[in-house]
Amino acid sequence: MRQIILASASPRRKELLKQFIGDNFLVHASSYEESPYSGLCPEELLLRHSVEKARDVAKHFDSGLVISADTSVLFNGKLLGKPKFPEKAEEMLEMLSGQRFSVITGLTVLDLDSGIEISELESTTIWMDKISKEYISAYVRTGEPLDKAGAFAVQGKGAAFVKRIEGDFYNIVGLPLFRLGKILQRTGVSIFE
Repeated sequence: MRQIILASASPRRKELLKQFIGDNFLVHASSYEESPYSGLCPEELLLRHSVEKARDVAKHFDSGLVISADTSVLFNGKLLGKPKFPEKAEEMLEMLSGQRFSVITGLTVLDLDSGIEISELESTTIWMDKISKEYISAYVRTGEPLDKAGAFAVQGKGAAFVKRIEGDFYNIVGLPLFRLGKILQRTGVSIFE
């Protein structure tokens, strides 16, 4: 298999990629600073961030495939990132309680050998159960929501809130494996090697 570089410091993305292709890849976190671009809709912004992360990491390598992603919750036309404080996590969860919303990932694969850059969006719809304030507070006290987009981890205790999903489960965790597999296939890489 060709050299694959994951342009992310996310332990969840690293674990998902390992599960998908084995541990024959490098991790090189991007130093790209995410910032809002005026005039871009949320989906375009996530794509832009994933592209810029891939390009930033690509500067450090001569060959291989760079994989980058940017995932966020989209609710009422606004992106909900990672809450920095418990109060913000509670506010986000109260907002999402009993609602339907999307988790969207901008995914980029940059082939350093051919110069081909493929960027696509993946969207998964979530129906969240109505959650009491007490339950939200108890969940926030676990610390789990503080580094998760939308303030919950579907692969952890946050699964207790998710009534239903439509789309790629792994997208919610941070790396849409179905779409990634299709892109890798287009670049001539088999996940079965």
